[in-house]
Amino acid sequence: MSKSITTRAAGLFSQAAGLGRGSLDAGELQALLDELGVALDAAAPAGAAEIRISLNCTREFGMVLSAGLGGLEAELDENNFRRDRASVYAAAALTDAEDFLRLFQRTLAWQKLAAVARRTGKPAPEGALKDCFGKLLALAQAFAPDNADAPCVLQALELNPALAGEHITVRAAECSFGAPQPARLPRPIGKIDKLIHPKRIGIIGVSGSGMNFGRIILRNLMGSGYPKEQLLVLKPGEAEIDGVKCIEGLKAIDGKLDLLIVAVAASAVYELVDEIIASDAVEAVMLIPGSMGETKKSREPAAALAGRINAAHGKSGGGPIFLGANCLGVVSHPGAYDSWFIPLERLPKPQKKPVRNSVMLSQSGAFMITRLSQNPWLDPAYMLALGNQTDLTHGDMLSYFAALPGIETLGIYIEGFKDLDGLQFAKAVRKAVLNGKQVVVYKSGRTAPGQGGVMGHTASIAGGLTLFESVVRHAGAIVVEDFNTFDDLFYIAGALQDKKIGGKRLGAISGAGFEAVGMADSIDSDGFGMEMGALEEATVKKIEEILVVKKLDQLVEVRNPLDINPGADDECHLQITEVFLQDPNIDAVVVGLDPTAPAVCALEESKLRPGHDIASPKSTVSLMPALVVRNDKPVIGIVDGGKLYDAMSAGLMDQGVCVFRNCARGTKALVRYVEARQNADYLKHRRPGGTDF
Repeated sequence: MSKSITTRAAGLFSQAAGLGRGSLDAGELQALLDELGVALDAAAPAGAAEIRISLNCTREFGMVLSAGLGGLEAELDENNFRRDRASVYAAAALTDAEDFLRLFQRTLAWQKLAAVARRTGKPAPEGALKDCFGKLLALAQAFAPDNADAPCVLQALELNPALAGEHITVRAAECSFGAPQPARLPRPIGKIDKLIHPKRIGIIGVSGSGMNFGRIILRNLMGSGYPKEQLLVLKPGEAEIDGVKCIEGLKAIDGKLDLLIVAVAASAVYELVDEIIASDAVEAVMLIPGSMGETKKSREPAAALAGRINAAHGKSGGGPIFLGANCLGVVSHPGAYDSWFIPLERLPKPQKKPVRNSVMLSQSGAFMITRLSQNPWLDPAYMLALGNQTDLTHGDMLSYFAALPGIETLGIYIEGFKDLDGLQFAKAVRKAVLNGKQVVVYKSGRTAPGQGGVMGHTASIAGGLTLFESVVRHAGAIVVEDFNTFDDLFYIAGALQDKKIGGKRLGAISGAGFEAVGMADSIDSDGFGMEMGALEEATVKKIEEILVVKKLDQLVEVRNPLDINPGADDECHLQITEVFLQDPNIDAVVVGLDPTAPAVCALEESKLRPGHDIASPKSTVSLMPALVVRNDKPVIGIVDGGKLYDAMSAGLMDQGVCVFRNCARGTKALVRYVEARQNADYLKHRRPGGTDF
């Protein structure tokens, strides 16, 4: 079937191109629609359930299939709707007909189709839609911009408005195509290992007398534990700087450098890069200088430089890889080095997890600095700033880390993609998820002014936000809408990675009535929701027995959510939490730890009741970590209080307990996380053996 469609389409495109056209005329379009099994009838009456079905070749993601509201409703601003309600989008390479039909069934367009079917007593048009989606995906595969064998690229095929019943009928359609464009050569991403685990590092741009960026980087390398004897400074006329050997330049390198850090002025980079490529003495290069490609004057030379780097990848061995430019650098704890030009005294990086198992990738170095400064419990093993993506891209980096053992969570800040790199990135997201990893993504440039800021920062192009969010979320990522949500989801994903997500039934506990209700009020997200689990009788009885012992039985009615009264002590909170966790109708628990309650050991030091503090063996800080370890269901602790309770929160988080300082943020983060984990399970089970679409 698909071969017949693609063969016929190729003939129609060739015929139109031979007549100097980049679109199909009415007769050619009719012939293509016949192959698709779609009837073209301009006189068909307007329906109550008009839909739109489109294939589009996008700059970032290549072929994208979309469907949603049609006719006049297709012109409405999608921001007026909740996500996946007006339209759904998916990279054609990562979906099939059945999967895309599942996506489409989230839309208002499908709800209208289903309502019409119920009213007329006819079946919903699942079969016709699935058949149409399958044929369109065959076209997408045959005429995709990343298909080296494609005779041309299908630019757009729009069916709008369309009527779906036993068959698909369209009242209007159009189709355009174009010539294939040359693609960038693949980067040798295996050399990223040299970048993050270098055995020899060279630095160029170190001042012998002042504290410039190069000198700060050198100090940070040594301060983070990288051995001096494995460092070289490329500095003519100097024997050593800060005890590190200096050499005259690239030609004086004995053997090869795994990594060369370039911290010279931007104007000197162009000639230096050519020298690096010609020398074959370096495996990976970090370009620190900014302004390359960020100003009107620099864009042309920066593009030419990127072209020369790309050409070097066609040589034997693939040539060196380049990170940056406008790059803060890399922190690699497994590689024992920190090349950021932020002094260590301004951003200490103490280990906050028993095992570092996450990665942060960001176009903006400052994004990582602020995230880590405010949230040291994010504690990534690797932090890499991509800058302008002169060479290495988001897709390259995620492709590498998606397969790296020991990495469980990836947090990514994106300003824009290079051509077709969004598709590589989406494929890498899917690969990571199928490998059991979690990917949290924030895309900047969410408004027109924001897009202008992106262009001025790292010379990137901010693509359409709805398209980006839909495609990347469908690939399997957790896509967030602001910095706080990024922090929350990156943190919770790392904290709960090894916990079982058996369902979406929540248990909520607190000694503060508003907090218990607040948890229940926070169980819905945009398009997904948890529910309050119904406690079994045995659970209720066990809790009542605990309340009798704690002399709270006359004050508390057992239900979910549960307000256990401000008189409850640490042990009472945790005993009830464990009973909730043992209930088969509860899949996760959020517990308010009530730090201001008099009976709770929440202070670093209690003057009123000496010993009644977080150091007590009866405190939550002492007891809760073991509870978390012995239960395979997620537990979120809420410490809602001011600075007095920072020590309690830190004491729990340092021991691996997932803690939030606000019940709404904690519950909402859990809901988003459960949704993502369930979607990951769907992706894994959909393709036995973990293969991609």
